[in-house]
Amino acid sequence: MNPGTGQTPAVGQNPAAGQTPGPRRNATAGHPLGSGQPPERFLTRLRRLVGIETPTGHSPGLHATYDLLAEWSEDLLGALHYEVRDGVPHLYREEREPSGVPPVLLLGHADTVWPLGTLAGWPFAVDGDRITGPGVFDMKSGLVLGLEALEALGVAGHGTGHVRLLVTGDEERGSLTSRALIEEVARGCAAVLVLEPSLDGAVKTARKGGAMFEVTVKGRAAHAGLEPERGVNALVELSHQVLAIDALGDPDRGTTVTPTVSRSGSTRNTIPENATVEIDVRAWHRDELVRVEKDLRTLRSRTRGSRLELAGGINRFPLEHRMSADLLDLARALARAEGLAPVTEARVGGASDGNFTAALGIPTLDGLGPGGGAAHGRDEWVDAASVPERIALVAALIRAHGGPA
Repeated sequence: MNPGTGQTPAVGQNPAAGQTPGPRRNATAGHPLGSGQPPERFLTRLRRLVGIETPTGHSPGLHATYDLLAEWSEDLLGALHYEVRDGVPHLYREEREPSGVPPVLLLGHADTVWPLGTLAGWPFAVDGDRITGPGVFDMKSGLVLGLEALEALGVAGHGTGHVRLLVTGDEERGSLTSRALIEEVARGCAAVLVLEPSLDGAVKTARKGGAMFEVTVKGRAAHAGLEPERGVNALVELSHQVLAIDALGDPDRGTTVTPTVSRSGSTRNTIPENATVEIDVRAWHRDELVRVEKDLRTLRSRTRGSRLELAGGINRFPLEHRMSADLLDLARALARAEGLAPVTEARVGGASDGNFTAALGIPTLDGLGPGGGAAHGRDEWVDAASVPERIALVAALIRAHGGPA
């Protein structure tokens, strides 16, 4: 399989000088990692990743992050490769030893919502069981956790040849450059394990699908004092449209249609000739996303002389619960067998790249990262005490898809 053009040579061929792995323990045998604290290596690696700022599409930060991931995983996964699409780099690894065993994909993203310069006022920190820093929860801790799960398998003598890995660089902005790559790498997999953060410790078994639109009103400018009658006020027309758009949601089915960002006008004394509104759509059901798109395309202007333009479309269909059900049952059985805490589930309104893989018909389990909270907030944090058991669970899920030991 060749995920596409634009591939650069393999990275991470030479581990960083002076890097000493932390102590390895078997995280797949009862009461993993003993003390309930994450391996020191986990904290060291997480500190390094959080110390690299990676706003969506920021190539220097993403490349630096990928270099570290490649160094840390070379012994387990071999060479990883860059894939640059529309200027945004992504990182992937095919299974090393294709065989009759369908591969399992570890899926995550390296980009965060935080702009360059955030670290200056908010550095990585550990206070007891609370780990903080920009992007620490969503989702750099999940990337490190995935590597620790692979380390645990290696120590226990289980292979990782059936593992694929994909880390993208634009998930936080809708995966516009990475979607096709995600779908290419996921095809043929038996399962997709998404390393996004958990919700209060629960894995995520259903996610809403999403759509993004922008409505633009075209009017006509005129002097607001001298000749207002010559103008066609795009802002007034947009006001009508915003109310119509807001009414397209369906609370009974959990469908939200939310006008979010609006822009219009140039000066106080000029009739606005253009006005726009961005729209966020979320739905549990595929047919609802289709219905909302159709309704938006039937909007008609109410102000004489104005016209409407609609841009955007459906970004991703829902991750339906049926696509996670079997993996949830497996995770619960493995947790019981390993002496781990019971696995709970949650359905969430936010989307992830797991939506894409589930839409392909591939079993997908999301929210396998550590516990914590406040994603996208300046108080986002990771619960360090949750890390050892989640490492053990991810390792067990990978092992379970590897065929006979």
